[in-house]
Amino acid sequence: MIELEGVPELIDPVMVAAFEGWNDAGDAASTAVAHLEREWKGEVFAALDAEDYYDFQVNRPTVYMDGGVRKITWPTTRLSVVRVGGEKPRDLVLVRGIEPSMRWRSFCNELLGFAHELGVELVVILGALLGDTPHTRPVPVSGVTSDPDLARRMDLEETKYEGPTGIVGVLQEACTHAGVPAVSLWAAVPHYVSQPPNPKATLALLNRLEDLLDLRVPQGELPEDARAWQVGVDQLAAEDSEVAEYVQTLEEARDTAELPEASGEAIAREFERYLRRRDVGPPGGKPRPPAAGGGPRDEDDDGPED
Repeated sequence: MIELEGVPELIDPVMVAAFEGWNDAGDAASTAVAHLEREWKGEVFAALDAEDYYDFQVNRPTVYMDGGVRKITWPTTRLSVVRVGGEKPRDLVLVRGIEPSMRWRSFCNELLGFAHELGVELVVILGALLGDTPHTRPVPVSGVTSDPDLARRMDLEETKYEGPTGIVGVLQEACTHAGVPAVSLWAAVPHYVSQPPNPKATLALLNRLEDLLDLRVPQGELPEDARAWQVGVDQLAAEDSEVAEYVQTLEEARDTAELPEASGEAIAREFERYLRRRDVGPPGGKPRPPAAGGGPRDEDDDGPED
């Protein structure tokens, strides 16, 4: 049985997880959880035993100096907890690690043991994949679940995906079989610029998480980083006529496909997020007035499969 000492009783806890590796194109998902942990000053309370799940020839430990003493950091998965303030405070259990090399079922069962012990009400798993999407358009983010009832209640897609899967898909199915509501949020990263980091995809995942959980995530420097990233990719594409032509083809295909859906629900969702960010202010603080010339961001949430 898992015993958690020093962890207070949590308020409406939700587990948010991301794993480096196959399910983390551009490091977008793992960076999103790292951002939450940093902005809300998460405190690590547990770590899985690296010996149980990782091949150290694949994910090697690192050596560092600490006050003149050599120490080793082992690749593993760590859990931290953060409290989101405001009128309706709630806690997030953040899971950040590396896709395990072995014993995936035991890995998932151990995480579910923590979820059960902490009273987690919902598991949200973040992922990112490579797609035929232009970097100049909003990052598509899809929300999927295996639970038909949850799909209807939370306006999600019921996944129909068949094929190879990673730890995100395995953990979601483990949650479903254990009776724990679970959702996966997937960001599509342009395959022609897949190297990390991708702050634009990270920001899109956090925006979708905001909508899903009805909370406000401090954005920090992410919006500025996302703009700088896009300007940099614009410049690289402009230097190669074949890449520029390919990007234009992707833009035309994306715009044509989305033209009938360019209004209504997506616009309303963006406006609601803008109002929440304008009126609520920093978590636990006073309401913050809108910035001069501010307005809704241009992100959407439709995208690829699980």
